[in-house]
Amino acid sequence: MVLPILSRHPQDSPFLRSADLAGRTVHISPDIPVMFDRPLAAHHKLVGSWVASKEQETVHRTRPEARRHIERVFQTEVLESLRSCTIADLRVVVLNGESCGAPAVAIVCDSVGQLDLGWIEDSKRPIPWRAAAYRVLERTLGSALPIFCYDDLFDNISMYYWDGETEDAAAREALVALHGADDSEIAAQTMPSEMNARRPEWMLAARAAPTSKLPTALRRALRELRDAHAALTNLPDEHHAWRLEMDVLYEYVPGIEECSPLPPLTLVPVEQFAVEVDDVGRHGMEYGFMDVTGLCPMTHSTAIDVWHASLAAGARLLRAAKHLIELYPPE
Repeated sequence: MVLPILSRHPQDSPFLRSADLAGRTVHISPDIPVMFDRPLAAHHKLVGSWVASKEQETVHRTRPEARRHIERVFQTEVLESLRSCTIADLRVVVLNGESCGAPAVAIVCDSVGQLDLGWIEDSKRPIPWRAAAYRVLERTLGSALPIFCYDDLFDNISMYYWDGETEDAAAREALVALHGADDSEIAAQTMPSEMNARRPEWMLAARAAPTSKLPTALRRALRELRDAHAALTNLPDEHHAWRLEMDVLYEYVPGIEECSPLPPLTLVPVEQFAVEVDDVGRHGMEYGFMDVTGLCPMTHSTAIDVWHASLAAGARLLRAAKHLIELYPPE
């Protein structure tokens, strides 16, 4: 069953900055309409057991009242954890999972396009500072957001145009062998070295300053982001809010395999790579991107506390990343 709250209608443009789309929502899939007094569905029962364990008094409620109370308590807890996480538009969805054996909680990212990089992309701060910040974002954000970086873009373009080749001579041979390209067509085609040369200096890891050469405020921001990343990635995989196994996702959301495997967000500056981002994103714009960033099956209500702790750890990482992007360290 494909739930309506997980629909992925393509956005009008892949170039929207995620900061313009920020906001958070929580949904429990509406399998049982409130107006019908039918038994609670599995996901309401699971979350309801967790809610009951938090409450000291026993209150008798009708089934519709119980559904609303369960959803309200869960929503309040989740939104509190995601408070001030404005780097991307996230949804938390509780799935019935009737056909899969257990309910599940999914985190979905509704933002599409380039992540707003703030001072890293647009300021006149020293290149080594900006490169150091960009490198840490590349290494950490993928643990909590569905996002692709330059290496991912290059690999996709390499397969798309050059049959996986990464050197100019081999790429030219691939164009001739696979597409029958003549000299004029090859001359008009971007080569790997040309694409790499378009990267701004702040994207190059080799230009990043060592930590000892960075201003104090920037060192602190980078340390907090690294620490948050370590705290998140060191958590056990079981009941982890930000882990995603594709075969499990296909079971819970049939049909999602028709979407593009490409994440909806990117750290690649579209000003320099608009054509390439358009090329790799075309499938996603037509059929939807792989926007689920975490899916956690829940076999018992006590797992919700474990899931919630990891949700908070991921939220810490996202807040640290946003702080870094908005820092504008003093020169």
